[in-house]
Amino acid sequence: MRTKGSFVLFFFFFIFPLALAQLRPGFYGTSCPRAESIVSDLVQKRFSADNSVTAALLRMHFHDCFVTGCDASILIDSTNQTQSEKESGANQTVREFELIDEIKKALEAECPSTVSCADIITLATRDAVTLVGGPRYTVLTGRRDGLRSNVDDVDLPGPQISVPDAQQVFQAKGLTSDEMVSLLGAHTVGFAHCSFFKDRLTNFQGTGLPDPTMNVTLIPKLRRICDAASTDNFGPKTFTARFFHFLRSFASAMVKMGNIQVLVGNAGEIRQN
Repeated sequence: MRTKGSFVLFFFFFIFPLALAQLRPGFYGTSCPRAESIVSDLVQKRFSADNSVTAALLRMHFHDCFVTGCDASILIDSTNQTQSEKESGANQTVREFELIDEIKKALEAECPSTVSCADIITLATRDAVTLVGGPRYTVLTGRRDGLRSNVDDVDLPGPQISVPDAQQVFQAKGLTSDEMVSLLGAHTVGFAHCSFFKDRLTNFQGTGLPDPTMNVTLIPKLRRICDAASTDNFGPKTFTARFFHFLRSFASAMVKMGNIQVLVGNAGEIRQN
């Protein structure tokens, strides 16, 4: 009888593009055997100090993969000649760069010039998801790091985007509508800034009325939340099972997102910092 695990392996190795065959679980098993445990230990340490690290890493991972692919270009600093992705308005709320730097430093001490920053982001995000009660999914490794980062490449979907437009954005990255919904489950461990949607509660498009397309029972609940003094400073700390009962769907969507436009083989580089 075919097991769930064998189905997942069949999906990833035969349905995915041939280039992704160079990615595999345990890519560093020989070249850096402790790589994944080092990442896990440092994420656990950071999580113990601040459990919002999960939401931060999910955001970083998404913002990296949805620009030029999962190549860690979001980590590159600007130069005198070029503004990097970090300078984009959409990336001003991305954080935990210091954690990735700390992990990279530890891995360079263990196995110089071996583990890519792109794999570090992907592994760290998976480990952080697990710490808040999310699924522990298998990460394919072997990504290489991108050589460039340009602010002009950043074109991420904003909070005001419509569902049809969001579907187009995700489909352009090879993700289905169901996978888009699954990935939205990541927001169950974070929070939405009231400033992004408050106009829909009271003055939609200057009408002085709520957005007529919103659920009428949701509007007063959101108004009460957004009128509270600590509007944007709270949110659930674990995965909400009622919203997120299809953990396998989320796990497979995360793996698929982590494989968007990856660099493998001799493409890109392995950054040292």
